[in-house]
Amino acid sequence: MNKSLLFAAATAAALLGSASASAQFVEHGAVKCAPVPKEEMRPQMELQRKLTGEGWKVRQIKNFNGCYEVYGFDEKGQRAEAFFDPKTFEKVGQVKQPS
Repeated sequence: MNKSLLFAAATAAALLGSASASAQFVEHGAVKCAPVPKEEMRPQMELQRKLTGEGWKVRQIKNFNGCYEVYGFDEKGQRAEAFFDPKTFEKVGQVKQPS
């Protein structure tokens, strides 16, 4: 592999790594999900069942900037405020809780 191709691959890997690391914790007001037609949004109860099955204790789910905002405790028992895509249930971010 030539040096420029190797450098490009290393740069891409570094960028992807930093993007995924920074996507974990977000500022509350900065979270925004892509618009999803209402008929394509999955029910909040379905997300609650999914998270409960993963060990979460869900206290509340509401809509925020096109996302489902979940309050509760994650699978580690840590207090959590997390945001999920309403169509895919992909986690798009989480607010860092005070220690």
